[in-house]
Amino acid sequence: MNEIAARYARLSDAFADVVARVPEERWGSPSPCEGWSARDVVGHVVDTQGMFLGLVGRELGDIPEAADDPAAAWDAARAVVLADLTDPERARTGFDGHFGRTTFAEAVDRFLGFDLIVHRWDLARATGLDERIDPDDVRWARAATEFFGDSLRSEGVCGTELTPPADADEQTRLLAHLGRRAW
Repeated sequence: MNEIAARYARLSDAFADVVARVPEERWGSPSPCEGWSARDVVGHVVDTQGMFLGLVGRELGDIPEAADDPAAAWDAARAVVLADLTDPERARTGFDGHFGRTTFAEAVDRFLGFDLIVHRWDLARATGLDERIDPDDVRWARAATEFFGDSLRSEGVCGTELTPPADADEQTRLLAHLGRRAW
């Protein structure tokens, strides 16, 4: 498995772990994403997998709806993306995106990897689960924000940067940068 596929597998497994641990009564809980419930966060992450497949002319296919079964929807969506990432030809499929010419694998790594880290935290926060992000993932996600530049603040992406407490750790600083109050 190549480095990008391995990172996606690890991050998608971590997201799946949080999805699997959400208590049934917490799926309707509000998330840090304004107007979204915990279930909506999973639906967004599933939909985003399909959006990136669509950029290279592929689709998720017939998978469960996140509204009906968030865990099954996530497992099905990530299986499709991972299969494409581990197929060298499919992974190298190019397209012209917002940031110029790229490949499916590069786009998944940069954008979906970032989404998996941040929305895992959103889901954990909404449902009262462990919110800790691996310090290496915090640093990796922070570096990704540099690539995004001003696009990070586009409507529907991340909110206005917040000022974290002076003694905040790296995770709290990252989340504040993304407009999320983690303290």
